Amino acid sequence: MKRLLRGAAYALLPVEAVLAVCLAAGVAIPVPVLHALEVLAVAAVLLGVAVYRGARRRGLSRREALYEVVPEPVVRIAGHELGLMVSLVRWAGRRRHGVGGGVEAFGHARDQAALMYGFTFVCAVEAVGMFWLLRDVPVVHEVFLVLDVYTVLFVLGLHAASVTRPHLLDGRVLRLRQGCHVDLAVPLDAVAAVRHEPLFTHERAEGELDLKVGGQTSLTLELATPVEAVGLLGKRREVRVVRFHADDPRALLAALGRARTAPSPAPGAPA
Repeated sequence: MKRLLRGAAYALLPVEAVLAVCLAAGVAIPVPVLHALEVLAVAAVLLGVAVYRGARRRGLSRREALYEVVPEPVVRIAGHELGLMVSLVRWAGRRRHGVGGGVEAFGHARDQAALMYGFTFVCAVEAVGMFWLLRDVPVVHEVFLVLDVYTVLFVLGLHAASVTRPHLLDGRVLRLRQGCHVDLAVPLDAVAAVRHEPLFTHERAEGELDLKVGGQTSLTLELATPVEAVGLLGKRREVRVVRFHADDPRALLAALGRARTAPSPAPGAPA
């Protein structure tokens, strides 16, 4: 049933895309064809619900059951796009994700701000230019207008996600984040060493993760036990060295030192 659902989705999505383009261009579509596509779409949705419920009955979590219906890379990309738009709202409201309740936050977006604003300006200029050049081609004009506006929002969302999702330290776990696609939880008892190490060149190496901001990292974590890093499309790998950036790396280094040397809570009285 899972293969049948995937096959139906892969066949239906291109057809729906072609149909949307035809409708936008004013091409007349026979009514029986529209009804047939509607029936196929409803059947695909019902089949997806059946697959999801079957996965849940087998004991899978909600996320795992969703991956049975929709491939994990597709879910993650959709979640990433939604996260960028939500980050824009948080940025406008000056709210940060996960901050509060004794959690220390350390920003890491300052050194990329100029680049991202410049890129946004270029995209906005391109949008205005295409709007003027295609003003006499209605359908193409509208399509490119939507794409250009979304591109501007996408670039701003990338920066907003970095601003509103700082690194977090709660005394037990260090959460290292990059945009909406990286959220790496590093238990402090897994940290073997941490040092302030500004770097501007990074060669890819097995077991290492570089969370660059503006092409640089400023802190290096060496781990006694590896942690699992999950990529944008769901690829998983274990890492023992993590390089990342912070606006104030020395403050984060000092906070890590305090958290790692803090005395453990006294054990409770024996029963």
